[in-house]
Amino acid sequence: MYIGDTTDGSGLHRMIDELVDNGINEALAGHCDRLEVALNAGGSVTVRDNGRGIPTGVHPGEGVSVSEVIMTRLFTVSLVRKNAQQSSGPLRGVGVAVVNALSELLELRIWRDGNEHFMRFRLGRPEAPLIVVGGADMPDGKRHRGTEITFRPSAMFFTNTEFDFERIEHRLRGLASLDAGLTIVIADHRGVERKEIVIRI
Repeated sequence: MYIGDTTDGSGLHRMIDELVDNGINEALAGHCDRLEVALNAGGSVTVRDNGRGIPTGVHPGEGVSVSEVIMTRLFTVSLVRKNAQQSSGPLRGVGVAVVNALSELLELRIWRDGNEHFMRFRLGRPEAPLIVVGGADMPDGKRHRGTEITFRPSAMFFTNTEFDFERIEHRLRGLASLDAGLTIVIADHRGVERKEIVIRI
């Protein structure tokens, strides 16, 4: 697997790009109108969209959740696509599995079918199967949906794990122009003075 150069920052920032691309794909398909990227204190990044949510059902050929297959196995798009009618959700590509493998910690939350699902990984390995941790109803009575991934890149693979806010902003502004109606929120929670930029097209 290849994510890019692990010394000059390109590979590090490509991890965010891989997750953002999934949200953009949902937006282009008409299932998502909000994408959030947050740089957190402690070195982690959270990427969240309000799309359909990664499928959560059990993959009939693998015996584990479709989510786990997508998050842990390379070259599984065709494997999941065979069951697309049953899962009826976004098909994530090889990128998210690479991000997972290169992260010392990754937490996955999925809001789908009225439930909130959760799974935690370390260096790409699941700590436990996907579980339901609560309901997905919002205060206004609408069902919340979408996918949230929080990951912290491992210093085992990257010589520098510091994310550049301006670099990410530049990339996301370029992506936002591709999809009218999409709102992108970029937040930096690492310093004393937090900042947030909202991009609407």
